[in-house]
Amino acid sequence: MIQAIQHGNYYHIYNRGINSATLFKEKDNYEHFLKLFELHIEPIAETFAWCLMKNHFHFIVRIKETSEIDSDKNSNPSQAFSNLFNAYTKVFNKRYNRHGALFERLFRRKQVNFDLYLQNVVAYIHNNPVHHKICSHPIEYPWSSYISCLSDKPTKIKRTEVITCFGDVENFKYVHQEKGNYFEIESSLGI
Repeated sequence: MIQAIQHGNYYHIYNRGINSATLFKEKDNYEHFLKLFELHIEPIAETFAWCLMKNHFHFIVRIKETSEIDSDKNSNPSQAFSNLFNAYTKVFNKRYNRHGALFERLFRRKQVNFDLYLQNVVAYIHNNPVHHKICSHPIEYPWSSYISCLSDKPTKIKRTEVITCFGDVENFKYVHQEKGNYFEIESSLGI
């Protein structure tokens, strides 16, 4: 049974291409998906971590309380994610002359408690490219929030909260270098 998304809660949101199909073929695809994420999701959620992989993605978000959402915006979180996926699918299908579904039917979500589990999932998300042998360290991968968490540049990522969850920047870096039990996390996520 799919868990309902409730306002005020933290969630690990993830999905993949239907039949593990490629979602992002080139740089423009990644950039466009992030622009659509900003358009559809940022009005209703705060983002703590993200990673876009060739055939799947991960986000950690806190769904805003309805009182935090502009009254002219749709405050239904599930509909906002559906709008994001539909908008991206339309552009992707048109660009690559394809039709039909691009994402698995129902996006996955797992409620996250703001504690050690959040720390583990942030490290898991940032290390996803390492786990899949695309790079040897998260700093080498451009399509995640890892670099934004360490940068002084403006970001919409809740950087301060993420670093605080790890204690400080040095521990954030340290935890990301440790070899986590990502198979256990994937098993709990049903991936």
